[in-house]
Amino acid sequence: MQKPTLAFVGVGRMGANMARRLHAQGYPVVAVLDRHAPAAEALAAELGARACTRLADITAAAEIVFTVVTDDAAQRAVFAAEGDSLLVGAAGKTFVNCATLSPAVHLEIEAAAARVGASALEACMASSIPQARAGTLYLMCGGERAVFEKLRPLLVELSDQGKLLRHIGPAGSAAQVKALVNMVMNINTAALAEGLGLGATLGLDPKMLLEVFAQTGANSRVVATDGEDMINRDHSCFFSAAHAAKDSGIALALAEEKGLRLPLAAATKAQYDRLVALGCGGEDKSSIAELTFPGRKGTA
Repeated sequence: MQKPTLAFVGVGRMGANMARRLHAQGYPVVAVLDRHAPAAEALAAELGARACTRLADITAAAEIVFTVVTDDAAQRAVFAAEGDSLLVGAAGKTFVNCATLSPAVHLEIEAAAARVGASALEACMASSIPQARAGTLYLMCGGERAVFEKLRPLLVELSDQGKLLRHIGPAGSAAQVKALVNMVMNINTAALAEGLGLGATLGLDPKMLLEVFAQTGANSRVVATDGEDMINRDHSCFFSAAHAAKDSGIALALAEEKGLRLPLAAATKAQYDRLVALGCGGEDKSSIAELTFPGRKGTA
């Protein structure tokens, strides 16, 4: 069976590696677009695709379009009701939207796509760059079940042959789960930075602390993913501090809608906002340790 043609809007660290993975699995990636044109041009040359500058050209080129953009505003912009937009000539096309967004935005996009005869699925990712390249993303999907099943053969190639793929429910529901995942992850990261920072102030060996944390109730996944980076001040970006601030804000907005106070999430967002203000927004979320280790930029 012939595989559908694909296009990508947003080919940064995640989008580009998803495109590489699907290309390697035999899917024709025919067009790419990024607001940073050189990124699109480089990936297009690598994959034998076309680097587009107009959103309408992306839609015209492919049967399925992945969007991996930055935030709510960027997502709304690529699906604009007027002017250049992915919705132009979109009848019969399918959009797979992978960014971490407010749930309401996914509902908007699904409705906008339906109005022009297209379909949309949210495919929220709870993994990072290596998993995107290896096809082992944890994918949480929201939208109509029929759209999900139609896309399943494609999505399994991104999610360890479907072992890490699940349909959460209607549009917006996967984004709710993703917001909670990132909220808890960000809290754990901030807590680890404080524990290691206080330990360093007390003169304790931080590597010893990591070993103890990993074997006790202090353990969480971020002990393994971020602990050494915090100690070594290696903040090469896998998940940026700016995204951590944004995603914590999504969870807090959901809580506010329900009249629920989340003081730990609020404190964590405040820390990441402070990190962004210090000019570290483009660094990995592990850079929150710069606010807690003695003598570093946020504590000096």
